[in-house]
Amino acid sequence: QVQLVESGGGLVQAGGSLRLSCAASGRTFSSYAMGWFRQAPGKEREFVAAVSSGCGSTRYADSVKGRFTISRDNAKNTLYLQMNSLKPEDTAVYYCARRSVGLVITTPNEYDYWGQGTQVTVSS
Repeated sequence: QVQLVESGGGLVQAGGSLRLSCAASGRTFSSYAMGWFRQAPGKEREFVAAVSSGCGSTRYADSVKGRFTISRDNAKNTLYLQMNSLKPEDTAVYYCARRSVGLVITTPNEYDYWGQGTQVTVSS
């Protein structure tokens, strides 16, 4: 049973920063691609960032490039999302997710395990 638990969300002013964490259960965390997605009220879940297994190649949504950084600590079974220069439009519930293979992809349906989400609210 794979469990993903996000933390680090909260309320921040525009221009501020937050770091999200996602703790994963299981002994093979390093073997799988991991991703961050978000969902704002009334909108579909959208891709934010992903990191592969192995070399840790990354991919970002255009809307967060240059502001967000995804990383992983395989020794701690933890995924991170450093969010800088936050904007009100970044307000959403943020989810971490795990694939069952190592390559990154942006499609939510290709991820097999999901956390419960953490709320990020950016005030103007």
